[in-house]
Amino acid sequence: MLRARSFFITLCAHDSANAHQYACSLRIDIAIGNCLDRFARAIGLSNDPSPGYNIEQEAKKPGAKFIELPYVVKGMDVSFSGILTFVGQEAKEKLQKGLVTKADLCFSLQETLFAMLVEITERAMAHCGQNQVLIVGGVGCNMRLQEMMAEMVKQRGGSLCAMDHRYCIDNGAMIAQAGIFALQHGITMDMKDTWCTQRFRTDQVEAIWRPATVWKHS
Repeated sequence: MLRARSFFITLCAHDSANAHQYACSLRIDIAIGNCLDRFARAIGLSNDPSPGYNIEQEAKKPGAKFIELPYVVKGMDVSFSGILTFVGQEAKEKLQKGLVTKADLCFSLQETLFAMLVEITERAMAHCGQNQVLIVGGVGCNMRLQEMMAEMVKQRGGSLCAMDHRYCIDNGAMIAQAGIFALQHGITMDMKDTWCTQRFRTDQVEAIWRPATVWKHS
């Protein structure tokens, strides 16, 4: 499962032996959604309906050219801050001079960031012996990310599950579904004993509703 959002990015696989999600990858600095949002503001793109959506549409414009950007994958982890600094400087120095267009920059940023996500996801699939990928989170709505991930998964003989904005933007539906699963498997708690954990990591959540599987490297 790849979670690509404004405030974090995690790549997780289910560890049935411990009934938990196993975090295969983390972002080293800023999250991908934060990177895209800040870049959109830097080049004057609107927040309506969202910065990431407007970058996606700008990148689709005919004639957009690819500009080589830093590509930072360290093992299973990714880093976006240096890429943001570099592409921001490119925009500052070359946009007004007409040396690049907003479409060039948006296209190049998307291709680079998403290629990094595809790389670590493919490595995680091989490590865990998985053939299915689920993309969630706001950035997961991006059709270009889904397209690139689908091509990689297809080459590995697997399948991709991707959501649209109804389930990627708001986590309410996901939280409710997790609650239903917990109830169905006998996990209950009195209201007086409940509390909120703002920084509840995915790999700390007990997920006993998943069927037992054995990882095999591929």
